Amino acid sequence: MGFPIYLDYCATTPVDPEVSEAMIACLQHPQGFGNPSSRSHYYGLQASQQIERARRQVSDLINAKPQEIIWTSGATEANNLALQGLASNFEINNCHIISSKIEHSSILNVCQQLQQRGARLSYLATDQYGLIDSQQLLSQITENTRLVSLSHVNNEIGVIQNIQAIGRQLRQRGILFHVDAVQSVGKLPINVKTMNIDLMSLSAHKVYGPKGIGALYIREDLQSLLSPQLYGGGQEFGLRSGTLATHQIIGMGTAFKLAKQKLASESQQLMLLRNRLWNGLKKIEAVVCHGSLEHRIASNLNVGFKGIKAETLMMACPDIAVSSGSACYSMQQQASHVLMAIGCSETLAQSSIRFSLGRFTTAEEIDQTIELVTEKVKQLRSLAKKNDYCYHYACP
Repeated sequence: MGFPIYLDYCATTPVDPEVSEAMIACLQHPQGFGNPSSRSHYYGLQASQQIERARRQVSDLINAKPQEIIWTSGATEANNLALQGLASNFEINNCHIISSKIEHSSILNVCQQLQQRGARLSYLATDQYGLIDSQQLLSQITENTRLVSLSHVNNEIGVIQNIQAIGRQLRQRGILFHVDAVQSVGKLPINVKTMNIDLMSLSAHKVYGPKGIGALYIREDLQSLLSPQLYGGGQEFGLRSGTLATHQIIGMGTAFKLAKQKLASESQQLMLLRNRLWNGLKKIEAVVCHGSLEHRIASNLNVGFKGIKAETLMMACPDIAVSSGSACYSMQQQASHVLMAIGCSETLAQSSIRFSLGRFTTAEEIDQTIELVTEKVKQLRSLAKKNDYCYHYACP
């Protein structure tokens, strides 16, 4: 029996063979097992040198300096370090932070905690395509606005925000700008300097690297403003203590090196496959694509199948691995807050599936997916109609 077709790359990506080879070599070779903080001997020095090479590989992809990359356990920790680390240095009762209604839970939940501690939060709305109006952002700024935190690409609908324009406006006003780039790094060109980004969260496992490792880019002259959230031996310039996981860091560095090499060609190939998928699925009666198709990463397609619950359709298609939204909410059986924020009804939100493609997706898999989903949607609608319990196709 073969494996299901994997179309959930926004949740996580398979580790690239070159990445796993680099990690295994680190684990098996005597040069890789040393504690990188033990630089007084050969083994620690070798591990430290490999970590610094990986730091350069990550910084090269986003045009940062190596010393501006801080290793974390993943993007959730990076988001926490950025927001809570900065807020610790602000007078919390006079601190205004702006984010949006469609952010990832690792941003929204941190914002909620800061609000409970006395900070004032504003959450930007989007239009029906998931795009933020920069003029709306400017209208929310007050004399106490200290930080704006936004995702470059939304993890559910793949919509790209105009980070460069927003960054320029915020830099002119002296407001710090944090960007969650988990879904955009390796998929879109990123230059933290020209985009005026002050802090940026990164993750390895969305870029064909291992889970359990990420990074926070912090502009060099701002690092003194950040309070650490973990205390201990003072690793990572005193901002993130703890013995570094050399093999995971090497994996992330290798993944980012490959992402830089493959970015242009991979994006072009994924766009062709994504369009092939949509051209097939849109022939099904009563389907809708959520979010802007124009301002969207090549690998993402979020589709609503009116009259069918997403969970039912996914159960009917065990040979396809997809999701109904963020992996972080997959066990909660609730409508996507992102889809609700862009104007979907709860019914339509619960009828929507995210298809996300990646490096190892083939045209044959796309064609098989179209055929299977088309067949199952027709079957489920016919069954629902026969039993008189379906949603009406015309429901919003």
